[in-house]
Amino acid sequence: MALTIFDAGVIIAILDSGDAHHAAAREAVTGALSRGEDLAIPVSAYAEVLVGPYRQSDKAAATVDAFLAALPARVEPATREIAATAARLRAQHGTRLRLPDALVVAAAVELQAAHLLTTDAAWPSLPIEVTVVAGSETP
Repeated sequence: MALTIFDAGVIIAILDSGDAHHAAAREAVTGALSRGEDLAIPVSAYAEVLVGPYRQSDKAAATVDAFLAALPARVEPATREIAATAARLRAQHGTRLRLPDALVVAAAVELQAAHLLTTDAAWPSLPIEVTVVAGSETP
């Protein structure tokens, strides 16, 4: 069964109906589910998704965490191999690939994911197929 990895931007877009990527992100996740794909969120992306809600309140974070728990996607832990691959990618791409993004890409590489979904069109060329979930420029 194919594995799809989600970057934080995709999950954030799903949670925010005013996000320019909201509809496209929902469609991408729905499509992956309808194809019966396994879904995973790297632990680094999971943490990134929770930052904004925690800035609001513990209750907001708990609501988002409950949504994530209901999503049929596992939270993929960071491993030594994922960390080493992320470091290599970051060394190769410098400032064009931030460490949080490198951790997501490394998880997809190490887990041999079939799909990596992101809302970030600025990523450099990577050793895995990346699908940019594009939305409208204005919500």
